[in-house]
Amino acid sequence: MGFWLQLGVAGFRVDAVPFVIESRLPGKASRMRFDYLTEFRKFLQWRSKDAILLGEANVPPPEHLKYFGDDGDGLHMMFNFFVNQHLFYALASGNAQALARALLKTQKLPGFSQWAHFLRNHDELDLGRLTDEQRAKVFARFGPDKDMQLYGRGIRRRLAPMLGSVPLIELAYSLLFALPGTPVLRYGDEIGMGDDLDLPEREAVRTPMHWSEDPQAGFSLHQKTVNPVISQGPFACSQVNVAAQRRDQNSLFNWTARMIRLRKECPEIGWGEWKILKTGSPSVLAMRYDWMGSSLVTLHNLSDQPQEVRIHPGVEESQVLVNLLDINESRAGDNGIHRITLESYGYRWYRAGSLNQVLRQRKV
Repeated sequence: MGFWLQLGVAGFRVDAVPFVIESRLPGKASRMRFDYLTEFRKFLQWRSKDAILLGEANVPPPEHLKYFGDDGDGLHMMFNFFVNQHLFYALASGNAQALARALLKTQKLPGFSQWAHFLRNHDELDLGRLTDEQRAKVFARFGPDKDMQLYGRGIRRRLAPMLGSVPLIELAYSLLFALPGTPVLRYGDEIGMGDDLDLPEREAVRTPMHWSEDPQAGFSLHQKTVNPVISQGPFACSQVNVAAQRRDQNSLFNWTARMIRLRKECPEIGWGEWKILKTGSPSVLAMRYDWMGSSLVTLHNLSDQPQEVRIHPGVEESQVLVNLLDINESRAGDNGIHRITLESYGYRWYRAGSLNQVLRQRKV
């Protein structure tokens, strides 16, 4: 670790943490050495105060607390596989309730710890924490063919071909950025890269990045890469690449960049407390974040049908909700209830109160 820190790395992604810390001695029962994580962290902070440990541990709640450490002295961050799997079930079913429950089950964290939320990674989409019925629904929606499935519990597809439509991809990313924690993006998903199911197992989602339409997609000057570039079909590098999308203001790449800027402008999500709001629609997830006198409300409709929601933000100055994605606002009725219609796969980001109210609250 010290060697790589000297070279300037920002931290370490610890793969398969449960196997790293499992102690097996001949003739003795195996045990988990969580103290190893504390030692790793102490060394890291001694050598580089800003470096982090990001752990991969697909464990159910509340077991995750052991990896963060009782006093927050273990891993700095962990991938939230539990929420990830229920997020895809929510997308497949059009129902947000299971996702809401998963968020609540993983809400408790020790100080100085944080979740890393993601949509896809370099492996299969693991659905092992879902029930058989839930897993079957996700398979049917996003991986119906046998060659799309892996190990009986996962889907070996990238995000764009799996979700299949721009509105659903944008909804999924907006939801990712609105979750409590740090969003993690998989390379290529910001431009809608595809997969190559002709490659074995997990290699299907590990093809080179599409930087341009040049040979080898601008990824390499060599005539042959370890995994071949996608060169045929609607996801070929000639059709999906960074160079082309950077010049197109309506591209997925530029939309994602705008959402990243919006997320960075909302410190309530990273620093504040959060709660789930009632909406009157099982298809809509509504969340409120509070930080330093400012409140943020996000709405996400996981249904392919429009939904009308009724929400009471439950904070002062919430008579007006200012839309952060458009030039409009929502005004509550006399009872403090906002009635908002979300289009199919629609989403909203609101800040409670006018700008003047926010400035007064923060005494700027």
